[in-house]
Amino acid sequence: MFRAAIARPPRDLTSGSVVEVAAGGEILGAGLWDASSPIAVRLHERADAKRGGRVAHLDEGSFSKRIGAALKRRDAMFGSKGDGPTTAFRLVHGEGDRVPGLVVDRYAHVAIVRTDGDAIADWLDRLVPLLAKMLGERGVSCVAVRTAGSGNETKVEDAWGEPMPERIEILEHGMKMEVDLARGQKTGAFLDQRENRRMMREAAKGKRVLNLFSYAGGFSIAAALGGATRVTSVDIASGAHATAQRSFRANGIDPGKHAFATADAFDWLEKTAAKGELFDLVISDPPSFAPSEKAVPRAIAAYQKLHRLCVAVLAPGGRFAAASCSSHVDMNAFVGTLDDAVLGRHDLVVQETFGPPADHPTLAAFPEGRYLKLAMLA
Repeated sequence: MFRAAIARPPRDLTSGSVVEVAAGGEILGAGLWDASSPIAVRLHERADAKRGGRVAHLDEGSFSKRIGAALKRRDAMFGSKGDGPTTAFRLVHGEGDRVPGLVVDRYAHVAIVRTDGDAIADWLDRLVPLLAKMLGERGVSCVAVRTAGSGNETKVEDAWGEPMPERIEILEHGMKMEVDLARGQKTGAFLDQRENRRMMREAAKGKRVLNLFSYAGGFSIAAALGGATRVTSVDIASGAHATAQRSFRANGIDPGKHAFATADAFDWLEKTAAKGELFDLVISDPPSFAPSEKAVPRAIAAYQKLHRLCVAVLAPGGRFAAASCSSHVDMNAFVGTLDDAVLGRHDLVVQETFGPPADHPTLAAFPEGRYLKLAMLA
């Protein structure tokens, strides 16, 4: 519930306080109060008509039940010990697992916890022991918490078990990837693109591949393992290329046979198009262009410009994978940035579209949770 929807917001409640939410005299449910966020309350328990409209007590038991249900869903996907061909995945996905504000990602034996808002953060002292018990039974020996630091930086602190390693090697459908847990984005890696990386691996055989906004090189490694003749990775951060190159070597691939460009993707595309260089498979996975609803028009314009530049270096008969992680830009609006008039080409069609993977579930009434989008054009 947004703060603007509350007629008289209470002034003396601290973040993390349990409150009941009512409208028109009807109790809707119970949630956690956030004293500073525009989202004043996130519901955790709903009123049950079978119980006379009463709400179950919101306490550690409520969290234990919901987190336990989320973990059982992951057990069915990846095995209870997380030691199969994929050892990194999301264990708890906030609203999608009915635990608003709480995200838990697994990287082999390490679990990283991230919170959204002060309300759920206030409960961490009570939630970490619950997580430690349930995850310890599943082979996790370290739980760490990532919190916001100064500026855009984040910090990670050990919360339970062994000290967290700064870097860790994980498996993704058998592909080895190095993850920077201490300084990486999100909780260390973009686990939501796992299935799309597998798809690019299958599509890359014999292709000249371009990976834009390549970060730690997940798509690049997948393409190289899939038999790409040459992969070009473009990212503005040279440190990300160093991580990618270590992952290349871990998979038995010589990074020297591929290209790594430290550059702004827009500028690089313009210069490459001017030289007439073409690629058979172009992958574009930029950071969010729309951090707020107000930024959507500017984001749409940015996607249009980017996509036009991408197809300018796409060879005839090639394939273009365009991704977006902007939750404020839905799939229809995103696909609209890929039409003929925008691209300046009339030989491409949208073959398939994809959303978040199964370990990033969503609720039917929460479309914002379906933030990830990938469209494949050919």
